[in-house]
Amino acid sequence: MKFSEHWLRSLVDPALDTAGLCDALTMAGLEVEDVAAAAPPFSGVVVGRIESVEKHPDADRLRVCTVDVGSPERLTIVCGAPNAAAGLLVPCALDGAQLPGDMTIRRTKMRGVESQGMLCSARELGLSEDASGLLELPRGLAPGRDLRQALALDDALITIKLTPNRPDCLSMAGIAREVAAITGAAAALPSIEPVTIDSDATRNVRVEDEDACPRFASRVIEGIDAGAPTPAWMKERIERSGIRSISAVVDITNYVMLELGQPLHAYDARLLDGDVVVRFAREGETLTLLNGQTLALEPDLLLVCDSAKPLGLAGIMGGEHSGIAGDTTTVFLEGAFWNPAVIQGKMRRLGFASDAGYRFERGVDFALGPAGVERATQLIVDICGGRAGPLSDLTGPLPPRKPVLLRSTRVARLLGIALAPDAIADVFRRLALPFTRQGDDFVVTPPSYRFDIAIEEDLVEEVARIHGYDAIPTAPGRHLQRMLPAPESVRSVGQLRRHLAALDWQEVITFSFVASGVEAALDPQGKPLAVLNPIAAQLDVMRTTLLPGLIEVLQTNVKRRLPRIRIFEAGRVFARADFAQPTRIGGLAFGPADPEQWAAQLRHVDFFDVKGDLEALAAPLSLTTRSMPRPWLHPGRSAEVLIDRKAAGWLGELHPRLVRHFELPSAPIVFELDAAALATLPLPVGHAVSRFPVVRRDMAIIINENIAVQDILDALNQMKPASVETLRVFDVYRGAELPAGRKSVAILVLMRDTQRTLTDEDSETVVAKLLSTVQDRFGATLR
Repeated sequence: MKFSEHWLRSLVDPALDTAGLCDALTMAGLEVEDVAAAAPPFSGVVVGRIESVEKHPDADRLRVCTVDVGSPERLTIVCGAPNAAAGLLVPCALDGAQLPGDMTIRRTKMRGVESQGMLCSARELGLSEDASGLLELPRGLAPGRDLRQALALDDALITIKLTPNRPDCLSMAGIAREVAAITGAAAALPSIEPVTIDSDATRNVRVEDEDACPRFASRVIEGIDAGAPTPAWMKERIERSGIRSISAVVDITNYVMLELGQPLHAYDARLLDGDVVVRFAREGETLTLLNGQTLALEPDLLLVCDSAKPLGLAGIMGGEHSGIAGDTTTVFLEGAFWNPAVIQGKMRRLGFASDAGYRFERGVDFALGPAGVERATQLIVDICGGRAGPLSDLTGPLPPRKPVLLRSTRVARLLGIALAPDAIADVFRRLALPFTRQGDDFVVTPPSYRFDIAIEEDLVEEVARIHGYDAIPTAPGRHLQRMLPAPESVRSVGQLRRHLAALDWQEVITFSFVASGVEAALDPQGKPLAVLNPIAAQLDVMRTTLLPGLIEVLQTNVKRRLPRIRIFEAGRVFARADFAQPTRIGGLAFGPADPEQWAAQLRHVDFFDVKGDLEALAAPLSLTTRSMPRPWLHPGRSAEVLIDRKAAGWLGELHPRLVRHFELPSAPIVFELDAAALATLPLPVGHAVSRFPVVRRDMAIIINENIAVQDILDALNQMKPASVETLRVFDVYRGAELPAGRKSVAILVLMRDTQRTLTDEDSETVVAKLLSTVQDRFGATLR
């Protein structure tokens, strides 16, 4: 909400400067986002009246103007503006004036004629980009008056960033109420009196869905002059609020919206056929809006129609064919209350926004419609003339305003300070909240413009705001300190992230919302969850894998010519099947395997580099892989990852088709693991340190080529006696002296006892037991 400080001070004028006013608003919850000057600094510019204009004797495009600047002597000023004319009021920069851009005006001769100043355009004063001619000032200004004072150019334009629950402050009246409550200054809100009814013109209105439109106020005004100019004061106020001046009637509706908070719409009555009807759209209907956009209307769009056609989107934007024109003489004025649920989300879906829709989707005061129509009627009759017909006010089921109980003890508990009941009552009086007292407690009935007050905590917030957050002392709360459990058998996601970072991976954070096209490219058969109301049109589904975000980060860094990329993310993914949201750890490696160096030849990262890092991440848990294709992975360079023999994720090179699809220079290595599979660790067990020597035996066995060495080790580890400390493969041999399809595996066996020195007989017994195991399970023979 952007507004003029001068306009606000015409309604409430606290004894605060601009900075103090902005600070008070921010501390009360109306955050001031920006404060800008209405005009850049300049000095020495006054109102000038051109008395005569003559042709320059030595230049075709220059003219010599005689200008009255309020002094006995008239100034002679050479000007080239095409609109310079006798009787025109324009800005006149005097000798020595300072203009924006460090420009100083001095007397000078132009083609032999002395110019004693300069007549200015809006661009030369920094007021706009219009340099087509002199800035024409409103009539009635006295020559010689300082221009900054005459046009209130020392005004401050304040922009406040409102939370969605405070739509009552989307108006000058609402902000003035807040400032009066915060500062204690008296507020003089606009006085709205019923206009004189001097016409019997009416138009019948039918509301087909009273829940969607609980209130519809309207009036017909005849005999207006639609071409009447908008008063300078009104034009200044709406333009400083960020709204472009269009015509008197349209400007009046916008002015009332800014002043009171009630959006209005004016229709050209001659373009309406029969009754005005509020209804939902029907199949096949279209509507061309004021912004030129033609819509194929959907059934959930609420419309204002006549008996033959749609006129506009209710609460959002009017139609092009029923708007006010320069020759309009009769207007139908509408001020309605639309159910916020009917408006919410429609503008985002349609791809445009409007000031009216912004207010209605948050909630407009449902009691304000008739007052808004009365106020607009006053202004139309005063500015454009005309005769007002009777006010029509159709009402349906309006939102109930349920009383809310506030206990003084609850205030003390939530705010940490005890406020006297009289102090709480003073807050409610300043906020104009009707209440009754029940001892030290209060029953407050929220007014129609305060949709945000529904529960006791809402009233506690109001008390805190007006009492002042900075008046609440900072006191440490009493609490018991205790150590949180940190079991050694559990590993947090934070620990996993730090471990990966120590392995030279960089963490990234990406959106959980991704493009459906990317998900379809990764897995054509996948069915991700669709987002009903996406934050951006392209982010329309929930991710089923962390891969889309990682690939997007890769693309961004490749465009910036980063040669080596190793990134990971820990985050949730979303499955359609059971609506599970598991936390996954995904990563992507691209470019050289090692940072640039002189000691080793450049080598690109491969499957086994990343697998080694994952083994280090999983330790002391075992990490193995097995073949299982994924649509997004290279069929011959990928695998399923198992943690302690349980499926936990996947690892591999990105599929060639996806490398082409995402326009990558080469294929990255990607992985994704279930964080839960890495979270549980075996509890460490302490063992006595043996004082006795270790016994070593080497065992060479011959097995079939297709038997994995890891399977041999796993089988031996499962049945090894307590005296065996280490089982490790130290050689694999294949040679001509071995039978075809066979290989020799040499296994180191280290044995030790904590109570005695092992004998040769002990060690031979252990080796025999190990040999028996591999012979029985794998058909191994001793070499």
